[in-house]
Amino acid sequence: MKKVSLLLLMQLITFATFAQFTLYGVVKGNDEPLAGASVVIKNTFYGVSTNEDGSFLFRNLKKGTYHLKVSFIGFETEEVQVNLNGNKDILIELKPNMVLTDEILISATRAKEKTPMTYSNVTQEELESKNLGQDIPYLLQLTPSFVTTSDAGAGVGYTNFRIRGTDLNRINVSIDGIPISEAESHGTWFVDIPDLASSLENIQIQRGVGTSANGAAAFGGTIDLQTNTLQKDAYAEYRTAVGSFNTFKNTVSTGTGLIDGKFTFDARLSKVSSDGFVDRAFSDLKSFFLSGGYYTGKSVLKLNIFSGFEETYQSWWGVPSVRLNNDMEGMQRYADHWLYSEKQTEEMINSDNRTYNYYTYENQVDHYQQDYYHLHFSHQFSENLYLNTGLHYRHGRGYYENFKYDEDLKKDYNIPYPIVGNDTIFSSDLVNRKWLDNDFYGVVFALNHKKEKADFTLGGGWNTYDGDHFGNVIWAQYLGNVAPNYEWYRGNGLKKDFNIYGKFNYLITETFNIYVDLQYRHINYKIAGIDDDLTDITQKHNYDFFNPKLGVLYQPANNQKLYLSFAVAHREPNRDNFVDADAGETPLHERLFDLELGYNYQSSNFTAGANLYYMNYKNQLVLTGEINDVGGAIMANMDKSYRAGLELQAGWKIERSLQWNINATLSKNKIKNFTEHVDDWDTPPADQRVFELGTTDLAFSPHVNGNSQFIYSPAKNLNFNFISSYVGKQYIDNTSNNDRILDAYFINNLKVDYNFKTPLFTEIVLHIMVNNLFNKEYESNAWVYSYYLGGERFKQDGYFPQAGTHFMLGIDFKF
Repeated sequence: MKKVSLLLLMQLITFATFAQFTLYGVVKGNDEPLAGASVVIKNTFYGVSTNEDGSFLFRNLKKGTYHLKVSFIGFETEEVQVNLNGNKDILIELKPNMVLTDEILISATRAKEKTPMTYSNVTQEELESKNLGQDIPYLLQLTPSFVTTSDAGAGVGYTNFRIRGTDLNRINVSIDGIPISEAESHGTWFVDIPDLASSLENIQIQRGVGTSANGAAAFGGTIDLQTNTLQKDAYAEYRTAVGSFNTFKNTVSTGTGLIDGKFTFDARLSKVSSDGFVDRAFSDLKSFFLSGGYYTGKSVLKLNIFSGFEETYQSWWGVPSVRLNNDMEGMQRYADHWLYSEKQTEEMINSDNRTYNYYTYENQVDHYQQDYYHLHFSHQFSENLYLNTGLHYRHGRGYYENFKYDEDLKKDYNIPYPIVGNDTIFSSDLVNRKWLDNDFYGVVFALNHKKEKADFTLGGGWNTYDGDHFGNVIWAQYLGNVAPNYEWYRGNGLKKDFNIYGKFNYLITETFNIYVDLQYRHINYKIAGIDDDLTDITQKHNYDFFNPKLGVLYQPANNQKLYLSFAVAHREPNRDNFVDADAGETPLHERLFDLELGYNYQSSNFTAGANLYYMNYKNQLVLTGEINDVGGAIMANMDKSYRAGLELQAGWKIERSLQWNINATLSKNKIKNFTEHVDDWDTPPADQRVFELGTTDLAFSPHVNGNSQFIYSPAKNLNFNFISSYVGKQYIDNTSNNDRILDAYFINNLKVDYNFKTPLFTEIVLHIMVNNLFNKEYESNAWVYSYYLGGERFKQDGYFPQAGTHFMLGIDFKF
């Protein structure tokens, strides 16, 4: 029997070996081989770039029919059907494009197939399938090492995200190569441009330093968004969705197609609203996107104008752990220790333990609008040389409105104490608005020369940010003779940022590629005026950074890649770091050394990848509990810290109708020689207890996180997606104390899509999304403050519970 089994096994192996075929081809354009053309087998994991002679090779293909998608800048994309029943050679001739296409706009900032960096691409189809009203971070959460959170608990409104534990203030975000990260805060809040995903062609996420060349936050991660590209045919679409918590999304978009072979016009209008999972955490979001393009065979001139308005009720405080745990004694301590008033404590006690919102004032809102104007010009001088330029201007204006209880008028607002009758009034309830009115403008450019084995880009940018910060008291119970809408502070931030870089790719052999990227960046930053605590914050700072990136890529076979890269990045402190520091004290800039080693494998039915990374920080700014001379929390430089991890990805087409995608990250994230500072209320206000804790974990950096997605397609137009996400335990400060953690959570979602055609519509798509399918109770973000009183240590904190089982239903009409 054993001999028979062995014989059968050998026959199966022999059959499997002989059933595998190779597909060899050459891609040409204008009768010349096209090196670097993209050749992808549709509905598989297999894709390659052509060699110097335009050739490509797919190995180990089974007998069957395959559809190839072949593309190259300057030529029309072709789809070729190949019937494979043996080894086969083919020739593919691409036709020159009558017009230059939009892909050229992002070619300088994107990582390509032979770039030795760690990245993931998210396609338009993936975005459309998930885009039912949630913010962009929630559309990206299945990518490796990506963790999201929502203030309102359901992904609509303010959201936050981290990549490898790196916060959004250190992640560069750009649109069509133009930086959109806030120059002063370094952050990007997608709620300010709601439903931008409906105007995107694709998104690339780079982990680590990557190839990012623009913006203040290119320090550990990059999100590069490309807006919609040329649509040659006229179209119209209406997308609508409805879901839990009175969530509604409506989007209308249309385009003229190519008029007279040269002009296009596209437009989108969106509205998203939701009550939120958390009490009063509503969102009212509106946006539009307008685009006009002029295309010729050698040039593209394109103007994008888009705007976003958001008004969200503040839900930034979170739920105290004592409220989450129904700890009555702990909640009463909030009043006994003067953390809350008696009224606020009573409101907390009488609230739901998962939807409690600290804020109760009717108009405790964040109200903000941003308007963007992007003008792109690209020109192809020759087959090997082309230029990209982009002019941009952004205007933002808005406020936070806040109710304040029993404020000291003189100390906090410089308002003379009013006299009522014979009494001097020292404090008052009041309402204030903190405003930001800012302009951001500049130019980016990239000149690319590509010929045979060499690809060189010279690029750079110059950007200016001019932001006014000011506050008004719009009402007070006692205001005396002060005029209405009294301004109690005003400051300005003026930041000029210049960078220039050179990128060089060289194909030494058909299997070995080197990459060099050298960037110089200069920052001039001036802060002037008075801050909201009435301190003078006038100061000036200049920085000159050199950011080199080096890498090699080796392809032992056309479906395998092995890469190694080393990159250096610098980041200047943001506005808060500067203005919160004590007078005469200046926080140091941060430096990152990033080492990446990766391997990728592709076949028609299976793909896998592994990436090792080591991110070594010098002077990383972190919270230690340390306070400044007026009692405000500050971030301190840590001399040594690091992130080290292993990222794993795999995709398996189990059979024609079933596919499984999975990724996981295992990491260690440490601060060496961490010192904790804790306020001591038993001594004068500025006194703190100090603890030398040695090596500790970086906050919000889980040791394990990952995602799984099963895609089942029982019929051509029907897809079921079962999605699972796991995020391990996270510390909410840098002390590695298990009393201050976010518990690990494992959540599951179900997504169903069905599309069909009618005589009236080119396509109708139905979406059903059930989030948190098994009603898991979990929190995805938190903050904590510690203090000593009566010789005992206590804490005040805020956790952000996420919604239980909730759903979205959507329908798309495409004309």
